[in-house]
Amino acid sequence: MTSVLQTHSLTKVYGSQTVVDHVSMNLQRGDIYGLIGRNGAGKTTIMKMISGLSRPTSGSYEFFGEKDNRKTIKRIGCLIECPALYTDMSVQNNLKFYNKLLGITDDSNIDEILELVDLSDAKKKTARKLSLGMKQRLGIAIALIGNPDMLILDEPVNGLDPTGIVEVRNLLLKLNQERGVTILISSHILGELQRLATRYGIIEKGVLVEELSHEELLEKTRQAIQIDTQDAKAVAVALEEMDLKNYKILPDQKVQVFCDTSLSGKINAALASKGIYAESISVVGQDLEAYFVEKMGGADHE
Repeated sequence: MTSVLQTHSLTKVYGSQTVVDHVSMNLQRGDIYGLIGRNGAGKTTIMKMISGLSRPTSGSYEFFGEKDNRKTIKRIGCLIECPALYTDMSVQNNLKFYNKLLGITDDSNIDEILELVDLSDAKKKTARKLSLGMKQRLGIAIALIGNPDMLILDEPVNGLDPTGIVEVRNLLLKLNQERGVTILISSHILGELQRLATRYGIIEKGVLVEELSHEELLEKTRQAIQIDTQDAKAVAVALEEMDLKNYKILPDQKVQVFCDTSLSGKINAALASKGIYAESISVVGQDLEAYFVEKMGGADHE
């Protein structure tokens, strides 16, 4: 796959505080890369550095394999923190203004962008009259000026109501799946990132503690019903008869069944009806939130 963004030991120090500590990330073309961490973990600082808003203390980064980022900056769209909107101007005029800032003299791109972010009907509205979700979509529309290959979005669903979150999520999926836009998105809302991301980077106290794909995450957080028994083969036969074929027998005669964990009672009853004794039946494995909390150093400090 083609590399879109690589960072090499990216570091940011303010005084005696290291905010980002030797972060080396790798985004491939077509990724929706979820940067996960608690508030203050360093997510926004990373995004500011790679978007040119803050100079790294040390380390480097490159887009599309180019070390001279001045050549590639036009291929990147950014929405860092909150959208920079001119609230007294209409939606349409906000886009015209940013066109001029980027040296785009032909405003024919505006209608297409507004349709893409579902703001065509609101183009005459002043920005201050937009809902928070619409403002976020306008911010993304501004980031889309110039038809970028990559978007950098810092907490784009923060503070939105459920409807607004769904609207932004659907827009990002559309951009990624239909236009091939690579997206780096930060959030502390784990459930929302799970619906979006194809890859994850977990940040804790400025350190990238893990990078993994969505598939790897599912494998690490897979839950199972574990049966502690003295006759694993008999348990396996009973499971097959229940059409529960996704299981494995562990060396210590425990059997793990990968299925809906609410079926534990039904499984126990079926085993008992066949005279198979289960010393214990329990649910093992972590859910998504527990896994991330563990990687981020636990839930007892902020």
